[in-house]
Amino acid sequence: MPAHRHIVPPRAERGHLKLSEKELRAWGEELGRAALPLGVGKTTLAQSICRGYGVVEEVTSPTYALVHQYSAPKSAVFHVDLYRIESPDQLTNIGWDEIVAARSLILVEWPERADARLPEDHLPIDLDYMPGDPTRRILLAG
Repeated sequence: MPAHRHIVPPRAERGHLKLSEKELRAWGEELGRAALPLGVGKTTLAQSICRGYGVVEEVTSPTYALVHQYSAPKSAVFHVDLYRIESPDQLTNIGWDEIVAARSLILVEWPERADARLPEDHLPIDLDYMPGDPTRRILLAG
């Protein structure tokens, strides 16, 4: 599989950036337009990526359903939450192999629970609140 290009927001130093929610949404939309596979989490970012990718329906957290599928002009989008998965063996129960084989955009919350079953060309993104300022986030991409 070809390697992905890294998309780092403007003003990012070594992949680290403090973002407002508006800036995070704008970056997510840009990332969605790039059609890259992801190994990321948080619904706000997933919503923005989906919007940028062309999803028009409401994007919600798949916490209890584990997998939500959306339609987009380029391909289907799968938003997967692996929080309730206890081992990579359980991925078979949610159709993981079929999801990955579909060559769709896949957004994964709690990707570490997939372990070696994550596609090799995934784009890891870590997102966290900035200490002392819950209105800004710290983004680590790539």
